Amino acid sequence: MALETIDLVIVGLYAVALFAIAILVSREPAGHKKDTEDYFLAGKALPWWAIGASLIAANISAEQIIGQSGQGFVVGLAIAAYEWQAAIVLLIVAKFFLPIFLKRKIFTMPQFLETRFGPEVKSIMAVFWIVLYTAVNLTSILWLGGLAISAVTGWSVMPAMIGLGSFAVLYSLYGGLKAVALTDIIQVVILIFGGFAILWISLGLVGGDAGPMAGLSTLMGEIPGHFNMILKPDHPNYGDLPGIWTLLGGLWVLHFSYWGFNQYIIQRALGAESLPEAQKGLAFAAFLKLLIPVIVVIPGIAALWLAQNGQLDMQALSSTPDSTYGTLMTLVPGGLRGIVFAALIAAIVSSLASMMNSISTIFTMDIYRDYIAKDKTEAHYVMTGRITALVAMVIALVLAQPFLGGMESAFQTIQEYTGFIAPGVVAVFLLGFFWARTNTAGAFALLISSVVLSIAAKLMLPDLPFVLRIWIVFLVCLVVGVVVSLLTPKPKPEQPVDLGGIQFDTKVGFNIAAVLIVLILAAIYVAFW
Repeated sequence: MALETIDLVIVGLYAVALFAIAILVSREPAGHKKDTEDYFLAGKALPWWAIGASLIAANISAEQIIGQSGQGFVVGLAIAAYEWQAAIVLLIVAKFFLPIFLKRKIFTMPQFLETRFGPEVKSIMAVFWIVLYTAVNLTSILWLGGLAISAVTGWSVMPAMIGLGSFAVLYSLYGGLKAVALTDIIQVVILIFGGFAILWISLGLVGGDAGPMAGLSTLMGEIPGHFNMILKPDHPNYGDLPGIWTLLGGLWVLHFSYWGFNQYIIQRALGAESLPEAQKGLAFAAFLKLLIPVIVVIPGIAALWLAQNGQLDMQALSSTPDSTYGTLMTLVPGGLRGIVFAALIAAIVSSLASMMNSISTIFTMDIYRDYIAKDKTEAHYVMTGRITALVAMVIALVLAQPFLGGMESAFQTIQEYTGFIAPGVVAVFLLGFFWARTNTAGAFALLISSVVLSIAAKLMLPDLPFVLRIWIVFLVCLVVGVVVSLLTPKPKPEQPVDLGGIQFDTKVGFNIAAVLIVLILAAIYVAFW
């Protein structure tokens, strides 16, 4: 279904405004040339509201909107565990992890590993993250975004992906993280407004003359199984979300890997003007995280009801659940459709821009500067970062369809295969933070164990839910790291983290926000257990 003229005007205004703000915030004071701290960490001057908004804009991409809406259609509210549990993890990261990162004044996650375990661990993980971000994360954002654009505009997927990638490159490449983070304020506002529009319209179609709130009651009354947070063992999707183990098992490992030790996410906090500002930003992001399942998952549940009642094509949605959100967008009237379409574009391009910036940061600061071109000028490294970001986008465009085109659910597939290394990543950081005896040999051993054990468990225990597999592998990795470290020489005196010199206390405002978020989440789980 084609967009109307008013829709195109709205999307055009959004694009122009985004470009204008990106150019404005990217300008440097007279006489100052952009250096690596400016380009990769926004000059370490980001305020809390920019950090929080940018975290959500970077996170809520096509993977979340398209993938979780499709899983809302298939599974229901249980998929919201990926969002709501993340709010708790953000609070823990803000209180216990950020003080360590900011104390060490790092640009990247591999840099922390270098200061803690040496250059070998740093180099291996830098290469791993570059490959993962380019071949998995960037491709998934492009592919799922292309599917949604295709559903609304009728374009084929490849031209849609090229358009999205070009848009992200044009507005973010010059300004770096500062341009990405400050324009993300616009992206989040549009994203949330557009999300609530989809929610209201889809519930309105379910409720009919009685209205959207009646539509929500109808969904809860007629599809009650889709409002269970904890799935029972006989549920067909128990293998992906294994009941109580979504609360007690490996889902937490995925969350900590993503929100705590992921350059793509944590880079915003590293660019904060101070530790309290970074912590407030993560608390703000945690509050925003509570909204996401409401505007993404519930419309997917509404789509199931509409399909069951003949208003949508059940066969098409059942065969391709990832097309759910794009199909719902076609139900939005002209004018408002332009805002919803702009919201979808905002979610996709902000994530693309953030991912490109993280890839370029790791490659430039951890690979290129250290091993390829030492002692170059700051301007040279900034240009290298821009070229790297562009090359990563081109590679992702080439890989997207071959890698993801045949997957039934890209969202669940990405979570499962990310889980091959996530146990090792979380284990190496936690031991590196909180156990001084951990050494380089222990770090290598547990990282290798994570991959080997995950592959072995996948092949030998194919019916074991991947959330349980990740949890078991994580616990084994901790044991491996401890045992190998004890059997090998102690780390160098300067390597362990000196926790005594780090301030873990948080401000009163952060503590109040944390308590409120925990209480809200407890109420949600009690209500929809």
